[in-house]
Amino acid sequence: MLKEKDKIFTNLFGDEPFHLKNAQARGDWDNTKELIKKGREWIIDEMKKSELRGRGGAGFPTGLKWSFMPKDSKLTNYLVVNADESEPGTCKDRDMIRNEPHKLIEGCLLASFAMNAHTCYIYIRGEYFNEAVVLQKAIDEAYDAGLIGKNAAKSGWDFDIFLHRGAGAYICGEETALLESLEGKKGQPRLKPPFPANKGLYGSPTTVNNVETIAVVPTILRRGGEWFSSFGRPKNTGTKVFCISGHVNNPCNIEEEMSIPLRELVEKHAGGVTGGWDNLKAVIPGGSSVPLIPKSTCDTVLMDFDSLSAVKSGLGTAAVIVMDKSTDLVKAISKLSHFYKHESCGQCTPCREGTGWMWRMMEKIGNGHASSNDIDKLLDVTKQIEGHTICALGDAAAWPIQGLFRHFRDEIEEQLKKTKAA
Repeated sequence: MLKEKDKIFTNLFGDEPFHLKNAQARGDWDNTKELIKKGREWIIDEMKKSELRGRGGAGFPTGLKWSFMPKDSKLTNYLVVNADESEPGTCKDRDMIRNEPHKLIEGCLLASFAMNAHTCYIYIRGEYFNEAVVLQKAIDEAYDAGLIGKNAAKSGWDFDIFLHRGAGAYICGEETALLESLEGKKGQPRLKPPFPANKGLYGSPTTVNNVETIAVVPTILRRGGEWFSSFGRPKNTGTKVFCISGHVNNPCNIEEEMSIPLRELVEKHAGGVTGGWDNLKAVIPGGSSVPLIPKSTCDTVLMDFDSLSAVKSGLGTAAVIVMDKSTDLVKAISKLSHFYKHESCGQCTPCREGTGWMWRMMEKIGNGHASSNDIDKLLDVTKQIEGHTICALGDAAAWPIQGLFRHFRDEIEEQLKKTKAA
């Protein structure tokens, strides 16, 4: 269990005001100038030592990603922060923005300096109206205090942040669709390559990082990459903010050590499953786009990238959605299928046509009008969609269905037989 002294987000619950003076009292903006003076290579090396992997879902090593940015480009380098938190079940970034915005702003400065970027855009979800207001106030405070802008934090580095509000599209959480939206175009993913580090925002080298990834940077640099990597398991290191929702007694956001057992996470921080652990049916461990896992797996699985991958699921955004035995799993996954149908940008045929077809098949199964052959057909279609689209939305729509039938097919078929007999 993570000790209080090792927590990065000490105001995650908003017990204190978000303002600059309060943030500084909590340790933000402490010796930022000295961290910048140590140079770009030192910052990137410390990030590599920390083994921090992206907290937006993909889990790509952050230090390595930063190192891809060209050092001597004649074009303008950009940092873009992805605050378009639209994954169902995920609500960690909004608390960081609402209660600890200065961690994010200071992280933007340090990360941008490391990548030779004088400009940063924070792309925030349009529905996060109050969070955007708080973040803009914090940005204004930082400008007024000389912490960003010309000669940011008296480091000799000029740095500007712009807050951009999205218009409520889930697809804009995909980094290239986000860049398209930021440029004023329709939010549709781009073909890769070229990757954003080569040709991103306005055709210039760009790195896109999640809010949590950037917000932990200042603390990692102050305490050292090796301190951060001392938590969790190799290649699954550091602290992580988990969102726990669903059938638990105390839904919450909580910062914990990576690789904490799922059962310990739920019972210690979320008050346990409603009706007790034995009443657990299944858990979606990483936001709606990862396959669910049954109780038997939940008993022992660790909350990190590799452990969840080994059981054919994923850490994703670390949004833990708990479902007890009262849950109609077919209807629950059908709702997710409808969500992905609604949020498909329509650019790729397998996703545009397939997401709607999968939802209709899930409804057919949920209404008891399907057969075992229909399930086979549905699973076959998920394989035709998975891996055949420009971005990962097709995969995200297919995986929840695959996870459902991987673990609960016998139970669902038995129910279909009973319905047919009746």
